[in-house]
Amino acid sequence: MSRVWDVPVDDSTRVRDVRVAAEEASACAGLPPGRTATAALVATELATNLLRHADGGRVLINLVERAHDDGRRTVVQLVSLDHGPGIPDVAAAMRDGYTTTVAASLGAGLGTCRRIANDFDLHSAPGRGTVVMARIGHEPAVRNQGPPPPGPRAGGVNVPLGRAEHSGDAWGRVCGGDRLTLLLADGLGHGVKAAEASGAAVKELGGLAELPPVEILRSLGRALRPTRGAAVAVAQLDMTAGQLSFAGIGNVGARLRTDGTWKALLSHPGIVGAQAPASVPVQRVPWHADSLLVLHSDGLPSRWTPPDDGVLPGCDPAVAAAVVLRDAGSAARPVRDDTCVAVLTARGVSRHGSGV
Repeated sequence: MSRVWDVPVDDSTRVRDVRVAAEEASACAGLPPGRTATAALVATELATNLLRHADGGRVLINLVERAHDDGRRTVVQLVSLDHGPGIPDVAAAMRDGYTTTVAASLGAGLGTCRRIANDFDLHSAPGRGTVVMARIGHEPAVRNQGPPPPGPRAGGVNVPLGRAEHSGDAWGRVCGGDRLTLLLADGLGHGVKAAEASGAAVKELGGLAELPPVEILRSLGRALRPTRGAAVAVAQLDMTAGQLSFAGIGNVGARLRTDGTWKALLSHPGIVGAQAPASVPVQRVPWHADSLLVLHSDGLPSRWTPPDDGVLPGCDPAVAAAVVLRDAGSAARPVRDDTCVAVLTARGVSRHGSGV
């Protein structure tokens, strides 16, 4: 169970709130002082850009795991979202020191954010807005080391109801051999007790990398009995066979995009850890080079429209998840629950930075 920060940026006083949230998240992740300062700088620049170029937006800060030489470490993931006009010239905006106004600014710009972050990516579309993502790890970013190896990647964003400290939703991933497994859990209700349930599911997943989806759900059922239970979806990619297997229990949504067409993958009614069915059907579908899988909790509107955007499969999965989150909601349709979106993409090289 980890903290989540959701900070609206609608006036200049909120820039400080975003910076403080980034510093709090850095402390939770155990970042050293230098990297904490980096997170604060990136957070300040993202919030400032929202005010100057998009008439406001929001910054989501999650604690996520990132691959490291000695395993995985918790890092700070900052995502800014807006419904602004978009960036007309992304290449120019990515240059260090770029600015379109003379207003007070740190002068860092998105180019510097990309340079000092361990991972960085953005998506911008005219008339729809911009999503910017930066992850700050324990050690300074290393550049000119070449892109990461190609292959599938997983990522996500998590938003608590009413900007609470904890979200009752959680996502996690684990690799075992030639299989990558993505899980999304929605703890029953919301708040701390729901977060305990979903957190238990993600923790248990770490030791289940070799099991197929149905066996993972069965093991999770035993692990979640002391909790209030959760809706859980498990998607497992066999990279050798080029096949995705999906099984879910409860109200967790799943959409798969292949060849420009979206298909729904269905979960079975029940609650993992409380009222799980005796058997769960498994759906198996081909996985291609352009495939993109979206898992989401029921905090997303039930009739959200998947984006018709061929760029998303090449984005960092956290950026793709944030685009789905932003485009599925609006001020007219406020969220009614914790909301988590997790994405699995086939492409392993980000356009603007290294991947996870």
